[in-house]
Amino acid sequence: MKKIYALTLTFTILVLGGCGLKSDVTVLKLGHTLDTKHSVHIAMEYMAKRVDEISEGKLQVEVYPGGVLGSERESLELLQLGSLDLTKVSAAAMEGFVEEYKVFGLPYIFKSKEHSYSVLDGPIGKNMLAKGDEFWLRGLCFYDAGARSFYASRAINTPADLAGLKIRVMQSITAVEMIRAMGGSPTPISWGELYTALQSGVVDGAENNPPSFYLSHHYEVSGYYTLNEHTMIPDVMIMSTHAWTKLTEQEKKWLQQAVEESVIVQREEWQKSEDESLRSLKEEGVEIIVPDKEPFIKAVEGVYDIYRNNPQVYNLIQEIRAADVPLEKAELPAGIEETAADSTEID
Repeated sequence: MKKIYALTLTFTILVLGGCGLKSDVTVLKLGHTLDTKHSVHIAMEYMAKRVDEISEGKLQVEVYPGGVLGSERESLELLQLGSLDLTKVSAAAMEGFVEEYKVFGLPYIFKSKEHSYSVLDGPIGKNMLAKGDEFWLRGLCFYDAGARSFYASRAINTPADLAGLKIRVMQSITAVEMIRAMGGSPTPISWGELYTALQSGVVDGAENNPPSFYLSHHYEVSGYYTLNEHTMIPDVMIMSTHAWTKLTEQEKKWLQQAVEESVIVQREEWQKSEDESLRSLKEEGVEIIVPDKEPFIKAVEGVYDIYRNNPQVYNLIQEIRAADVPLEKAELPAGIEETAADSTEID
């Protein structure tokens, strides 16, 4: 079935125009699963516009949103086949190809958003982007996907408040161990089933970034949002090495310049979406809590031991943690009052 799907998508892409030369114009196809209002799509449209301007029309990128060319996993497979040129995936989706990507799922590996940017934009990030080449998946940049925090049917002020709570997690060993370390009961459930699971009490809470919490309407069944910001898993723009090697050196420079400019646009758009989501959540009656992060950080220190015997990941952990960046407290948009965190449980 996978082969049939890949062949069908390949035919569809070829019908749409394929990748290659149209007279003296090189056209790249970019498929992703996001909505057109998402900050990453906005950034990709900007990138397509800029590469057209920079190259004076000689290099073009056509963007296909909403999963019309396949899911994240399917898009990666099409890139490996050379049937699709570009896509966007969560860094978590790259764990199956590049061992080092597992580091992004570790709680509090980044001390702040600025810390994550310095790592992702610097030598460490550039080195990681290149590691996918051997799997025909060349990373071009990292996009901001915010920080994941807890939401539940009752207030979570400290890790102690997670005791006895069933918390939905992604299918990830690291995520499961993180919730256990904090005292909660990790419960893997698909994203599509989560609203009903929260509503029926199959789980007591979950964790995600503000836009995802708001746009999913999970606030309707989870009235408390704790900005403890335990993980910051970025998105990655990936290019098929089949397509990359066909580009001239000049075309590669044009594309990379446009991509790097799009990162700035995406981060600005993401911040807007976070601020708007938090304001909307407050208007909907959600109690937003900004806790002391230190108890959460101490609770999950043992999670890092999972990779103690994995030098590829463990050495990278030490390198990232060695960065001298102060711990950053979560900040709310102007006009939103935070709820002071305490240890009182609210039923």
